[in-house]
Amino acid sequence: MFKPLSVYIGLRYTRAKRRNHFISFISLTSMFGVALGVAALITVLSVMNGFEKELRERILGMTSHAFITSNYNALSDWQSLQTQIENQPHLVDSAPFVEGQAMLSQGNRVRGTLIRGVDPQLEPRVSTIGDKIIQGRFDQLQPGSFGIILGHDLARAMGVQAGDKITLITPHVSPTPAGVIPRLKRLNVVGIFEIGMYEYDSALAIMNIEDAAKLFRIPNQVTGLRLKLDDVFQAPRITRDIMVNLSPEYRAVDWTFQHANFFRALKTEKTVMFVILLLIVAVAAFNIVSTLIMMVTDKQADIAILRTLGMTPGDVMAVFMVQGVLIGLFGTLLGIIGGVSLALNVESIIASLESLLGYQFLPADVYYISSLPSDLHWNDVTIIGITAFVLSLISTIYPSWRAAQTRPAEALRYD
Repeated sequence: MFKPLSVYIGLRYTRAKRRNHFISFISLTSMFGVALGVAALITVLSVMNGFEKELRERILGMTSHAFITSNYNALSDWQSLQTQIENQPHLVDSAPFVEGQAMLSQGNRVRGTLIRGVDPQLEPRVSTIGDKIIQGRFDQLQPGSFGIILGHDLARAMGVQAGDKITLITPHVSPTPAGVIPRLKRLNVVGIFEIGMYEYDSALAIMNIEDAAKLFRIPNQVTGLRLKLDDVFQAPRITRDIMVNLSPEYRAVDWTFQHANFFRALKTEKTVMFVILLLIVAVAAFNIVSTLIMMVTDKQADIAILRTLGMTPGDVMAVFMVQGVLIGLFGTLLGIIGGVSLALNVESIIASLESLLGYQFLPADVYYISSLPSDLHWNDVTIIGITAFVLSLISTIYPSWRAAQTRPAEALRYD
């Protein structure tokens, strides 16, 4: 269908200065419309990937990639379990933890919280909590000191700072002659951390693992082992491989199960955004239809002459498809170049705009992520480019078919 003569004529029509300047304007508009849509798609998806990556890193900085516990939520000999799994492929390190629900009280303020007991020496192997301390020090969580490190929002809600004291109320009770009363423990606030996610900053408190085990009445035991893996995206498979060689009394949970709804919502949002922005590309691509229809009308006499010289309807169709394909191809290439350039430099561009305008688009006191992260995925660029080009190609079919149906006698009747 695309014979050299058809391609040559199509390229000549594309390069020629048209008598109708409006057609030239519509052609440029269609090309830049495709480019703008492609660039917007690449940039927005890169920014959404950046936000997802940032959130994932913050979540996984506090939670484990996976953890192993027993069916009774307590491990009495976690050291032997750690020895069994330490040589497993893709396992970077592990650390024990104790976890339980409790309440914190300070004056007339009471808040529910999640208490996590950790070993200050082993915890940095599996999490970044030590790097998030904004008051105090992580190594002050010494056994027997009953110190506690609170999340930033939790500390603010309780009205305490590093150096203050706070009361912990556990769900366990103690029988006394006066009746059953809850267990209370006065703790020293030795630090405050800030992750940048309200879920953790408002409801998590860190203690020494031995002190937490005593408070939750599981002395010399832990809740489980937290695991750090070399590939977080393969966490389900790696976790299953680790569990194959362990006793049935153990069970494992990976991060994709713990936060499945959250990341599923992010994926759905990204898909919806892709479809919405793709409509911009579709509108620009189908502007090619109006461009080619006007061109076919303008070239009726030329088409008739070419038909009388022996050109087949398929050849005529190819002439106009070449023009539409070129518009879509150059528009897609311009969009890819612009979108990739913008996605790779969006953080510095936004910073420059904020400096120039004196206005912060994402204030740190309102948004937990105050910058505009970007994570360019080349497979997204490939999909967007192919989709835009295919839409442009489809939009050329009907006008080209109309050109091929031109009857030479009728077209030349009044010429």
